[in-house]
Amino acid sequence: MRTMKKETSYGFRARMREYYFRPCRVPEAVLRPGEVEIDSKWSVKTADPAELLLARALADLSRFFKTALGCPLSGAGEGPAILISAGNAVGERPSCRFDVSEKGVAVTGNNPRGALYGVIHLEDLMRLRGGPFLPAGSFTYTPLARMRSTHSGSGLDDFPDWQLECILHAGFTAIDLFVKGIDETTQGHYDIGDLIDRAAGYGLDVVLYNYQTCYVHPEDEGADAAFDRVFGSLFRAYPRAAALSLCGESLEFPSRDETTIKKSEVEEGSEGLQDTKQPTGYFPNSDYPAYLAKLSDAVHRAAPNAEVIFSTYNWGWAPLEPRKKFLRSMPKSVSLQVTYDIFKSNRTEGLSRPLMDYSIFASEPGEYFETEVKAAAEAGIKNIRVTSNLAGTTWDFGCVPYAPVPFRWLKRMRILKEYLLKYDVNSFYDSHHFGWFPNVCDDLVRAVFSDREPEDMEAFLHDVAVRDYGRAADAVMGAWKIWSDAMDHYVGSNEDQYGPWRVGPAYPFVFHPTISRTMDEKYVRFPFTDRAYNCNCMVKTMYAPFENDAQSPGPLRQPVELRELEIMLGMWEQGTHLLEKALAAFPEADPRREELERLLGLGLFIRNMIRTTTGIKRWRAANLQLQCCSDREGMEKKLDEISALLEAERQNVLETIPLAEADSRLGWEPRMDYVCDGAHLKWKLRQLAIAEEEINAYRKMIRL
Repeated sequence: MRTMKKETSYGFRARMREYYFRPCRVPEAVLRPGEVEIDSKWSVKTADPAELLLARALADLSRFFKTALGCPLSGAGEGPAILISAGNAVGERPSCRFDVSEKGVAVTGNNPRGALYGVIHLEDLMRLRGGPFLPAGSFTYTPLARMRSTHSGSGLDDFPDWQLECILHAGFTAIDLFVKGIDETTQGHYDIGDLIDRAAGYGLDVVLYNYQTCYVHPEDEGADAAFDRVFGSLFRAYPRAAALSLCGESLEFPSRDETTIKKSEVEEGSEGLQDTKQPTGYFPNSDYPAYLAKLSDAVHRAAPNAEVIFSTYNWGWAPLEPRKKFLRSMPKSVSLQVTYDIFKSNRTEGLSRPLMDYSIFASEPGEYFETEVKAAAEAGIKNIRVTSNLAGTTWDFGCVPYAPVPFRWLKRMRILKEYLLKYDVNSFYDSHHFGWFPNVCDDLVRAVFSDREPEDMEAFLHDVAVRDYGRAADAVMGAWKIWSDAMDHYVGSNEDQYGPWRVGPAYPFVFHPTISRTMDEKYVRFPFTDRAYNCNCMVKTMYAPFENDAQSPGPLRQPVELRELEIMLGMWEQGTHLLEKALAAFPEADPRREELERLLGLGLFIRNMIRTTTGIKRWRAANLQLQCCSDREGMEKKLDEISALLEAERQNVLETIPLAEADSRLGWEPRMDYVCDGAHLKWKLRQLAIAEEEINAYRKMIRL
């Protein structure tokens, strides 16, 4: 891989901003039978220039022809035209009809959003063809999902107009905003009403993701007034907000159910002793439905059409019966949100290794999702939303733009489509605060969840690879397939997802023996930037298993995890080798070379994350064994092993620095900000140097 030009911090935003309008005309793309070619003699018009979304569609399509296709339309009114119009099907899901001939193209939405989404679909078709060619005849485009929402891809709760434009082009229909109060988000003061208005101008709804608390029991005197102060006032301020998103962990209240206790009391305990009861919000206690009913009433008095959504994510681990009991009692005015992958069971070599958090390891759904959706259907609950992460990112690799495993994503999409058709799982929470970045998943999800799904999705995926990587498409498909299969050997435990998987090779290797004259505890504070939001809980630097009563203990798991990760590492390297070989033969002048270089850089960055994860497991084992030795010779041998692991990780960090410096999106996550950029990797080198000094000091102590 050649040395790529360094990209300054946040430089990825400029690339993201122009992604959907970058030149896509391919010289070898020519008119085929059954197609219509649009050239500079054509114009683009709208039937109603005063309608905001139709004007948006016209401007967008004009820009696409000029910038992406290099074919500005005349707009003179002579010759054939693309006419954008819309009906007034208020309340209906957007859809669009196309009538394409040499005389003109009619883009007719059932409502203005349908027309705008239809124009974006036309651009997708031409981008994939590599030229201004459309299939002749009549056809429709209808997105099947009721809602697809995402957090920002440019920064936490960061939604400038250009980001809204990108979100529209990626196929999302709504944005999620963390709300801490009226005009207050995680970023401080924020004009939320203005954002709702601006988003509507791009055909996007706004979901208010709740960060507020209402610590009151639904049967308390004054409960109605308390709920109105918190949630009623919110929707009086923003009556055009589409929905309120809730989850248990942010809705602690004084439950009277004896099975639960306040979260703070679980953590702090009485007389310093931890309580074993379940914290409120983490178990489907008996008075939670009444709490939700009061909350929903407060919202709907202020905004009757707003959707109230509640996620059972926090108690998906619980047995089925209490979950079913909750669903039977859940108010029908509240929509249900269920997570696709969390708590999915998995056994490897006879050991229990369930998923602890969002992961594309689960291309098939977990038991919690399957049982929750079916129980919800039995309980008569409509409008089920799924935490799907179909934007292409999970917590598997916590600081990369997306997981490049499209065959695995495609399998998840096809299964979710079955749930949409059978159980009306029609709303998708496609990213958490890790946001999104343009990637192949955008193309796949728009194709699968529409009335125009190609018969051969693998052939469609190959067409996408040709569009983005040209003559390297076969090598890219090979790498994607190998990487997708490699995820069979990945099951992220809590210690991994709160450790090396989250921040990659920047994760510290702490030498365990405490050499101290002040009796300080061994601890390394991860250096989050000032722009990170409330992240001290997100990285645990003293690597050790976080045990869970549903999984086998760490001492049993970690040898198996090491063997599995070695297989994953070998497969991941096979994929990078394919791309390196393709890049070596790729023309320097081809503009798609940069995309191929970035894909290879992403693959190598993830490979190095795997190295760090395997290294820290060996590091911990060697440190524990060192402290269990009782003879000098055995201790010296363990120190030799630890020193070798340190040196291997140092080389891994050195190899990662140029990757992170070439692509500013690597090592960044919207909430955590930069965690594995050049600065953090150089911090890691300094941390390793300190650990090396400690190892040398300990060796001298052994020889005393």
